[in-house]
Amino acid sequence: MIRCRNCVISIVNSRLRFQTYNQSKRLCSNNEKTEEEKNYENNREKRERQHEFFAKRSLILKGAFECVEHKNKDSFLDMIDIFINKDVNRRNHTEFIYAALKNMKEYGVQRDLVVYKKLIEVMPKGKFIPTNLFQVEFQHYPKQQQCIIDLLDQMEDNGVMPDYEMEDMLINVFGRRGFPVRKFWRMMYWMPKFKNLSPWIVPNPPPNDAFDLGMLAIERMCSVDLQSKICVYHTKDVESSIEDTWIVSGQSIVQQDLLKQHDKKIGLFIEGPFNIWLRYRCISYFILRSEAPKNFIEHNDDIEVDDVSDIDVPIFSLGRVKQKKNKVAILRSVHEQKDGTIYAVCCTGVSSKDSLLSWIRLLEKNGNPNLADLLVLFKFISPTDRDVIVQTKEPTVKTNGENDTNEDNKN
Repeated sequence: MIRCRNCVISIVNSRLRFQTYNQSKRLCSNNEKTEEEKNYENNREKRERQHEFFAKRSLILKGAFECVEHKNKDSFLDMIDIFINKDVNRRNHTEFIYAALKNMKEYGVQRDLVVYKKLIEVMPKGKFIPTNLFQVEFQHYPKQQQCIIDLLDQMEDNGVMPDYEMEDMLINVFGRRGFPVRKFWRMMYWMPKFKNLSPWIVPNPPPNDAFDLGMLAIERMCSVDLQSKICVYHTKDVESSIEDTWIVSGQSIVQQDLLKQHDKKIGLFIEGPFNIWLRYRCISYFILRSEAPKNFIEHNDDIEVDDVSDIDVPIFSLGRVKQKKNKVAILRSVHEQKDGTIYAVCCTGVSSKDSLLSWIRLLEKNGNPNLADLLVLFKFISPTDRDVIVQTKEPTVKTNGENDTNEDNKN
């Protein structure tokens, strides 16, 4: 019995030791969990602080450019300086550059080279330079390189030619073998070739005044005939004019002679408005023309010597009707085209029917007296309610197939 009693006591003691061991182990495990929880809470607080930091910086990326009241070049450059000085690491620099490129047109700086250079300064220097051949060919840091390539593409679309200072900036960021530097070299090869390729010089930037644009447009269109004269008229010189505006008219001596030889039974047309672009400015113009004569023979001086598609071989051309080559055609001027003869061209300040009517009357007073006996039809490209026929004595208005006769002053 005593032995059994000792066994019982030993068993009880072992159980108590086991329970105390489990309790101590549980306490240790609880302490470890609290430490994990503390670490988790600390990490969560860090993440929240980082989230708040990036949320504050995202305001610069998303809403800063839209919230500025005075949108001009100075405010745009100030936003770039704020981003550069805000953080030494310059996180989210590619997103900032894309946001800036998107809002450049609103600030009116999409054609300013200084602004593009300032955006390139946002990129960190030396970090994206490849160190071996594989990094060069596999586009080391592709997101950053593509961002600057998009910047150069926008420069090319807006006609902004880079300079050699930009080349040094790109080399400092991406190295001499970076893809943006290759894009820069291609731009510097092609853009100078196309810059002065046009024979009609237009100032850069083009003028904002419509009168200056009209003068440049008429000079360009009248350059096909060296005898063309450009005249500036004012509608106030016409007694019955309703509007007070300017008219830039272009006509040559050859066109005046063609107008004198025009048949009085055939009417003339004022067609337009047509658009002509002077860099990124657009202005409308009108032409005075007539239909081509029925016996119009196109004279083609461009004979291709190397064309072997129509060789006259006597053996194989027995059943073919040969075209007569003994036709006599009058040598036509550059103003006589297949679709009609152009007598004059003009730009007006308001592009209205009244200003065009004043243009016809001013042409009649200045070297075209036979316009008094001709019919002139306003043929607008834009949809209008009616076609107006102008006659010197009794003008007629055609509206929806109905003819209404109205009295008007002499053209």
